[in-house]
Parts: sequence; structure tokens; C-alpha cells
Amino acid sequence: MEIQKKARVLTAAATLIAAGVALSGCGNGGGESGGGGEFNPQGNVTMIVPFAAGGGSDIAGRSTAAGLEEVTGRTISVENIEGGSGAVGYSNFMGRQGDPNYLLATETSLVTLPLTQDVEYTYEDFTPIMKLGEDYTLIVAQADSELETCTDLTDQGSEGGAKVAIAGVGGLDDMTFSLMEEATGSTLDRVPFESGAELITALLGGEVDAISLNPGEVAGQLESGDLKALCAASEERYEYEMLADIPTAKEQGLDVALAQFRGFIAPGGISEEARDYWIEMGQQYAETEAYQTYIEDNMLQANTAFGDDFVSYLAENQKLVEPLLTE
Repeated sequence: MEIQKKARVLTAAATLIAAGVALSGCGNGGGESGGGGEFNPQGNVTMIVPFAAGGGSDIAGRSTAAGLEEVTGRTISVENIEGGSGAVGYSNFMGRQGDPNYLLATETSLVTLPLTQDVEYTYEDFTPIMKLGEDYTLIVAQADSELETCTDLTDQGSEGGAKVAIAGVGGLDDMTFSLMEEATGSTLDRVPFESGAELITALLGGEVDAISLNPGEVAGQLESGDLKALCAASEERYEYEMLADIPTAKEQGLDVALAQFRGFIAPGGISEEARDYWIEMGQQYAETEAYQTYIEDNMLQANTAFGDDFVSYLAENQKLVEPLLTE
């Protein structure tokens, strides 16, 4: 497997990363404390999404920002800072050290980027607040494609003719395709893009044979009949009605299942009061109708984690994905 080699296609992002840190401001005055050490944000809050608009991370960030607005009573704006498969946005966020008025919509790239790119952070440099849930992917192709199953795709890869698009090296889709390669000995040629929306455009335009996306990113195209699902890279079939008939990769003889987490983090170096405040707001958000709507509309698994439990999850997740990225 040559995932490390594939990571080099985005090494130019290193210069952008440095620029992102240099351009971003930092400060510790983003909140105010009341009596008894209570914290409240001072002014508006910004939710950074480290990917382009239109993909699963953007959907998660905007849904979370709207939900947190409901429970905090604060305006939470969303800012997309794309580039380097998420590295530019995360590095910009590093420049917000100590500022509790900034949040970031995070997912598996928080763990995978430090394993595949020369970035100056790990998840330990930030303050994990809430894991929203977990998100498996669907492998999809054009509706009129000759491919009918994921086995068809790997068979085509074994013949040297399969091209897939990925939203950044080291992401969930990239690792899912790597597991498919390991299981079959096939080769799936990667074409990197910056967001799920760009992957759909590339597939519909005939640039690639297949893509791997979270259900929420591709549900519209499945419903319209423009795309079809080859398999679900999940442990079991989805229970959601529109996905229930999609076989798992395992049912097709491919032992492939990998989940992506979604959540949000705060910068490192914030006060304990600010950390506790955002954890409490996350817990309140998880009890709202808005959270349930986000989970159901995007067909996620609603297994949350907060604060220290989220930190423990990240440590275990790193142990899980590291062998896929460093062998």
C-alpha cells in the first residue's frame, strides 16, 4: 500500500498551512466570566469548517452552529477555510489558541492529517468538546454505469482500469478504498478533490468510476436516480428506509467497514470554565429536536461523547486508523 506516497500529492499545502497560522489571530479575551467562575461568550462565535461548502463536514458544521445558536442564544457564524485536505483550516484554528469564541467542525481528518502530512498539531493541541455521532460511507457510481457491486469495482481495479475520486488523502473515503485494495489485491487510482460536492460533480461528469460518500452527502442523487449505490462500507445494513436495500461490502465478500466520527472542538488553551460551558451546550444540543433532525436527515449513528470521553475516543480512533496510513 502506498498511502504515504499518495499523501505527497498535497505537499504544496504545507506552505498554505504556515500562511494560515500567520494570518490567523489569537487571544484570550473572547469570553467573560461571571460570579463563581461562570463563563459566557463575549460577542458572536465563529464555527470554522476546514473543507469547502457543500460536503458532509460543511453540513455538520452548519447544523451544529444552528443547534448551538438555539441553546446558547448567541450568533454563531460559519466560515469555510479549505485547502490541504483540511490542514489549512486546522492550522488556522491553531492560531486561535485560547480564544473560546471559536469552534471547529471536526471529523476523522483531525486524527489522520497528522499521520499523513507534515502538520504542527495533533488532536491533543485542541480541546475536544462533542462527538456528534458516526458516519459510514456508501460506494456509489453513475446510474448507467456497468458497475453493479463493489466487487465489480475491485475486479475492474485488478484489471488496471478503476479510477475513484477522494475528498483528500487520508480521509475516510481514501481509507475505505485502501481496505478494499487490501481485501482484494486490486488497485484503485485516486483523484483528489477538496469536498464531497466536488466528488459528486466529478462522478456525474464521468471523470471517475466511483466515489465513497456519507449517505447524507449523496441522498439527493440516489433519490433522483442520477447515482446508484454499489455497497455500504458499514458493519450492518442501514435501518433507514431509503438505504435498507443496499448490501454491505461484507455481504459481497469484502471485509470492509470503517466509520467516520463527526463533532466539534474548541481551541487549545481555553479556560476550564469555557471548556465546561461548551461541553454543557453540546449536551443541551444533543437533547434538541435540531440534533435529532440532523442525525436522521444525514443518516448517522447517534452515539455521542463529550469532553474526556471524546478525548478517549480520539485516542482509540488513532490506534485504529494509524496502521492504514503508515504501513
